[in-house]
Amino acid sequence: MSPKEFDIDYNPETKILIIDYSLPSVDKIPRLKEVKYIKSRDAYEKVFLPESTVNKLYDSLIYQTTLRTIHELYVFDVVNALDSIVFNGWVKSIDKATGKDVNACILSVQANRQEFLSLNLTNVDPKACFKHLKGVGSSKLHSLTPVAPILNISRKDKRFISSYAVAEELDDSTNLAAMDWEDFEHLIRELFEKEFAQYGGEVKVTKASRDGGVDAIAFDPDPIRGGKIAIQAKRYINTVGVSAVRDLYGTVINEGATKGILITTADYGPDAYEFAKGKPLTLLNGSNLLHLLEKHGHRAKIDLKAAREILSEREKRLRDCRSEGS
Repeated sequence: MSPKEFDIDYNPETKILIIDYSLPSVDKIPRLKEVKYIKSRDAYEKVFLPESTVNKLYDSLIYQTTLRTIHELYVFDVVNALDSIVFNGWVKSIDKATGKDVNACILSVQANRQEFLSLNLTNVDPKACFKHLKGVGSSKLHSLTPVAPILNISRKDKRFISSYAVAEELDDSTNLAAMDWEDFEHLIRELFEKEFAQYGGEVKVTKASRDGGVDAIAFDPDPIRGGKIAIQAKRYINTVGVSAVRDLYGTVINEGATKGILITTADYGPDAYEFAKGKPLTLLNGSNLLHLLEKHGHRAKIDLKAAREILSEREKRLRDCRSEGS
């Protein structure tokens, strides 16, 4: 019906394989049911399948293609390189409203190895099996209704850098508000990676900037809450104002993210909370951060007064060094 075309993306650390698979459009389904000979007219007459039948056949074909592709990938993975596979099915068609070519993702599913290989594909109903795996897609695939891929990571983003562990070095004496700012960003990455790990998610740290912009990007495969999430970490000792929240919202828009998370060692002013209302933004303050740490088995403290003194002394020493150098 159509040539096999696909793009793949593999992360050896998480053992997640993402496959963007080009599926046929509904007009590729053969519609000819039979050809009848009409003796009285000495002519042949073509009989075509009704549109409802064609649509049903198409939907079944797409579900079967999805399951078979995932099955073949796991079967031929003899070295156990795959723990999870994300299948995104894309269809090229013409938008009838604009007449322009479009390429839409019409279904997306994440199948973890153990769960998928426990299925008896010989006896399953393809659509029911897809729903059992919590796949995302319109109930009528032939309508080519676009959906957001569960996971669609672009490795071309050169902002991503190697991360390092920080959490294991923490204890009750660690004052998060006085941490090195870069260590703080990597700590946030580490915490959210643990938070998303059970769902097969991934968190990548971006190049350090010390100001606005993106500090980390999370890719959450959950079909309901998931997508691309922009995370900003603010190791602040003073109340966070509305400008930082506005910056985060701008980042969410620019990144095409589904959500933004701002996490700080301090707290937010009323104007910041007010601005975040009704927007896909989550504001986590110092108390939330300590709770998240404790949830994942780590302890630390936040002492803003002590942090102000430590950071002030640190700045003074830095100025003195610069003065001596000049």
